[in-house]
Amino acid sequence: MTAAASLLPPNATALERALEMLAASRLDGVGTPLRALWSAQDCPENLLPWLAWGLSIDQWSADWPLHIRRARVASAIDIQRRKGTPKSVIDVVNSFGGSVVVREWFQMTPPGDPHTFALSVSLGGQGDATPSAEFIDSVISEVSRTKPVRSHFDFTVALSARAPIGLRAVGRPVTYARVWCQA
Repeated sequence: MTAAASLLPPNATALERALEMLAASRLDGVGTPLRALWSAQDCPENLLPWLAWGLSIDQWSADWPLHIRRARVASAIDIQRRKGTPKSVIDVVNSFGGSVVVREWFQMTPPGDPHTFALSVSLGGQGDATPSAEFIDSVISEVSRTKPVRSHFDFTVALSARAPIGLRAVGRPVTYARVWCQA
């Protein structure tokens, strides 16, 4: 190691310089994939909770499906940047794999109480199983953390279903008789 690249002060002992050279030679062979570790899609699954903690995700569960955990990490910065806005509430629900309709108090008919909003949330729409009560509670608590502090909300879980539509016709014989009444 050259003196210019050394981080040690000029009065370092020979032992300190030898330890620095030993550490540098061993650490050069250790690959650290920093880009992969800070990427929501490339981070190894066992390190994903640590990445979530580093990005200030308040709530985390290992029981969530992997695609939801990765989506939560991927949207963490945008959610934190817009915290306290309707957009952040929409982003939170979208990160849980759902879709949402937000109606603020002035958009309701008749207008609701000031600083209230209503959420109609559809979860588990991409072939997933019906979400559990714990999962819905997780979504509600994240919305509570993200919403504007002064606001209150109503939460409605919507059901989304997909089925083919078919047209069927059934014929039924009908007997028709005309009755004449003469008075």
